[in-house]
Amino acid sequence: MSAAEAPVAEGGGPVRPSGLLDVLGVASVVLDVEGRIVLWSPQAEELFGYSAREALGQYAARLMVHEEHIALVRKLFADVMATGRSWAGAFPVRAKDGGTRLVEFRNMRLTDDRGDVFALGLAADRSTVRRLEQDVALSERMVKQSPIGLAVLDTELRYVSVNPALTRINGIPADELLGRTPHEVLPLLDSDALENALRRVLETGCPLVDQATVGRTPADPGQEHAWSVSLYRLEDAMGRVLGVAASVVDITEQYRARVETEAARRRLAVVADASARIGTTLDLNRTARELADVAVPELADIAAVDLLDAVVESRRSTLGPAESAVIRPLAVRAERETDALRAADTPGERVRYAPDRLVTACVRTASPVVVPRVTDGDLERIARSPEAAELLRRAGVHSYLAVPLIARGEVLGALDLKRADNPLPFGEDDVLLARELAARAAVQIDNARWYQNARDTALTLQRSLLPGRPGRTTGLEVASRYQPACAAVEVGGDWFDVIPLEGGRTALVVGDVMGSGIGAAATMGRLRTATTTLASLGLDPAVILQHLDKITPGLEHSIATCVYAVHDPGPRQCRIANAGHLPPVRIRAGQPPELLALPTGVPLGVGGVDFCTTTVDFAPGDRLVFYTDGLVETRRHSLDERLAALLALLEGPDRPLEDVCDLLLRTLHHPDNPDDVALLIARSLDPGTADER
Repeated sequence: MSAAEAPVAEGGGPVRPSGLLDVLGVASVVLDVEGRIVLWSPQAEELFGYSAREALGQYAARLMVHEEHIALVRKLFADVMATGRSWAGAFPVRAKDGGTRLVEFRNMRLTDDRGDVFALGLAADRSTVRRLEQDVALSERMVKQSPIGLAVLDTELRYVSVNPALTRINGIPADELLGRTPHEVLPLLDSDALENALRRVLETGCPLVDQATVGRTPADPGQEHAWSVSLYRLEDAMGRVLGVAASVVDITEQYRARVETEAARRRLAVVADASARIGTTLDLNRTARELADVAVPELADIAAVDLLDAVVESRRSTLGPAESAVIRPLAVRAERETDALRAADTPGERVRYAPDRLVTACVRTASPVVVPRVTDGDLERIARSPEAAELLRRAGVHSYLAVPLIARGEVLGALDLKRADNPLPFGEDDVLLARELAARAAVQIDNARWYQNARDTALTLQRSLLPGRPGRTTGLEVASRYQPACAAVEVGGDWFDVIPLEGGRTALVVGDVMGSGIGAAATMGRLRTATTTLASLGLDPAVILQHLDKITPGLEHSIATCVYAVHDPGPRQCRIANAGHLPPVRIRAGQPPELLALPTGVPLGVGGVDFCTTTVDFAPGDRLVFYTDGLVETRRHSLDERLAALLALLEGPDRPLEDVCDLLLRTLHHPDNPDDVALLIARSLDPGTADER
């Protein structure tokens, strides 16, 4: 056959040969009617050991058959030539080396164009044939009985063979799979990704092993399953690419266990994060913000922390079935700007939720309320008003969860969670995580609100014990400030006072009781009362401090610092005594501010040390700045650095005293400072100017 007559493939090129015959090593032998060898193939040379020169023209029976088998061979040959029926079977053949080889034969009669008759024998080593038969049988049995889904796809990615396990996995009979692509028969899977992987394996020959994929098949369209897919390129013995073999193992149980493990790990990570981030201070609003920050975006896209108003006001609250809930939102957090933020209640404002609202049900029943898939009707019960419900609808809120904040058996409020960007609905794992967060945060919130109540009480007491706006005094202009410590710290015992005395004199006092809380505020009040009483006696400042030193040990907080000064406009002087306090600053026109060099003395309550009175000039226009240590002391800077900063701020042109007070507090006292501040500034006036003021 010429090259022009060679078979061609569908695409137009010649069909490449199969390698199976090469594996079998099939030999071809042709005999004439007398049994002489007239054709002898190279495979026959390899199988029997005789070259073509040695074999051609020889009687095949005498060359290849042992004596005891010659009669049988002649009979079989005669039957094939006379009847034209083929004969197949295994027969022992004598090889050139004298050994015997069992050979599998297929014998048949041939007729040429002249009518001459020949016998064709196709022969292969029987052990090779049996091995291939066993391999095929084993492969077929394994494929059919394997619990692993197996498939062969051709180079066009069409199924050409599938085993029963794969038809069970896909839920599609084999006859509906064969000849079709995965994209055509498995629309619920990510078939594009699968076909891309198949093409890569076809092109590169690199196998894809244990690639996990998740999806749904007609076998179970309501549930997601997971499979481990392996792909291998198939080639024949000649290296021709035949297609791709695929194995599919259902790993749904392992996948779900891994997902659950990952969810548990994520919950632990979030809880650990919450433990570190929530309750860093005893500030109620900050604690609520910390809870909201932990919840977003790990758990929700929008989070709100709502407390019952009665709880904030230190009253117990129990809601009946028909009662509305008066809520005070403390924090709102969203992952991004969204209409849902506009629908949220403003932190700090009291709002009323009707009895049918979901957050009301949450705090009334002390149980979580979860709506996995929110409807328009649900939005009406989530939002406080129809306008807010419309904003939530526009924001795409599709899932809702509220869990109660419970501490020490009392419902404090609720953690309100919504999902808009996250496509997954709230599930059981989310409820567990939200409850864990709420339980941990509720204790911190409860601590913060009780601390806040105690602090507010102490602050109220502190402010009530301090003087109001200083009144008019002879020869002095006075400005003052009291700045509490940050909300995370209890109120301290700092105080100031301006006391008019006989003869136009004025006592100026600044003190600091060591300690904090209501006890420190009460001690401060008693010391201030004692100072006012002693001042009315017209005693020397050092004597005043000696009397206060004797009183202080009997008070709850028995240590305090104090500066006591008396301004006398006649001689234009101030007499000052110091009990362990920071020195005042004097500012004089044309000179830099200076710290007065006073004997420091010891704090009140130490006892056994006399106090000294120092007289300093204080002419009209001069200013004195009294302050407590909360203004200048920090943990990051030395006291000398801070006092230098104070002097630098006081330098420059004369300014209104109120402005100076604001400048010092704004610049030196950080909002997170753990100490309170008392500040008192006095300017000496000319007698005529003082009268006009």
